[in-house]
Amino acid sequence: MSLPESDEAYNWNRNFHNHCYHSTKFGRELSAIVNIFASSIQGLALGPASYVVNTGDLRPVTISNEIIKYADDTYLIIPAENTLSCQYEFNNVS
Repeated sequence: MSLPESDEAYNWNRNFHNHCYHSTKFGRELSAIVNIFASSIQGLALGPASYVVNTGDLRPVTISNEIIKYADDTYLIIPAENTLSCQYEFNNVS
């Protein structure tokens, strides 16, 4: 999906996300801190629209895998017989 966007809107969105960082904690493990260049930040008025724009054209690489999008969540479902496609799907999403 390609949406027309003015240079001003693109630059505003890019600058808005400048210097935003994220890491994930699970149990006692903490991931590396990474810079966020574009995202759907929870609690912002632009969140739902940003999510729709960012995920609108997201499709699985392998036909029998499935990507489900609801509200602001994305689920990748890979059947057991397709486990070899995991890395391709993760690369596609990233």
